[in-house]
Amino acid sequence: MLTRRSLLMVPLAAPLASLVNAQSASPGKMLLAMHQNTTRAAGFQASMEGWARAGIRYVELGAPQLNAFLEGNTLAAARRLLADLDLIPVSAAMVLQDLWLPGPARAESLEAWRRGCEQMAELGLRRVYSPSITNRPLTTDDFVATPAAIHEAGEIAAEFELDCMIEFTRTSTHLATLTSALDNIRSAGHPRVKPMLDFFHFWSGLSKFEDLDLLQPGELAHAHFQDLRSGPRELIDNDSRLIPGDGIAPVERILQKLAEKEYAGSLSVELFRTEFVDGDPYEVASEIRPKCEEVMRAAGVL
Repeated sequence: MLTRRSLLMVPLAAPLASLVNAQSASPGKMLLAMHQNTTRAAGFQASMEGWARAGIRYVELGAPQLNAFLEGNTLAAARRLLADLDLIPVSAAMVLQDLWLPGPARAESLEAWRRGCEQMAELGLRRVYSPSITNRPLTTDDFVATPAAIHEAGEIAAEFELDCMIEFTRTSTHLATLTSALDNIRSAGHPRVKPMLDFFHFWSGLSKFEDLDLLQPGELAHAHFQDLRSGPRELIDNDSRLIPGDGIAPVERILQKLAEKEYAGSLSVELFRTEFVDGDPYEVASEIRPKCEEVMRAAGVL
């Protein structure tokens, strides 16, 4: 029996097959991508058009920007825009409270997760993620319940043939480190749930470089790519995120370690400084691309 999703995807079968093959680099190499948060004020269409002009090919979508575009357009129009610009969506963000553990916002978040997974799958994506944004005080019982909650979210993603990822975040009271994320993902044991790494949260938080050795070869599914401004760790915020190569984080060493761990996916540049968020997408991407490519080349992953 044909499902609604099967019917929706029939016209896209051939293009999506090529997208699947295009989302991984050669062994030991990685792909430069742009995260929609970086120029989010410009919106979905203007960001995509500006990035494409600047030579960006791999993009990470944000649910708020896409939904704003869909207020006057369709998913088919969004697919056509990406295809016309020769852009490949490698991941999409859905920021949902309490998605990875029981909590007061979980029921609503699971509904939003299901809607978002369906939407992103119809758009042709293979991966989605949500950060660990829980900030309330937690107990041991909350962590005991986490693997089952992760598994449930993974089951929803699997319905739409998506891999889903947990972004550990440095300020979360739940999953704030690479070690916590790996422990809980592995305990959940769902084949569709994968770890990802955000360079900013990794290097500015409680994780340490040696934690990267805990990654199993090929285990990492996605990465956000940033550098870190110098200054007191106590004053770090989103303005501390810099273009790779402009800060103090050992981005080359991290890239080399990820290559050693057989990561060959995207490096998605996610920045929040006002000059990027409110900037012209073409000019922002034109500044970011050569700097990132220089760092990637020095690390041997371009």
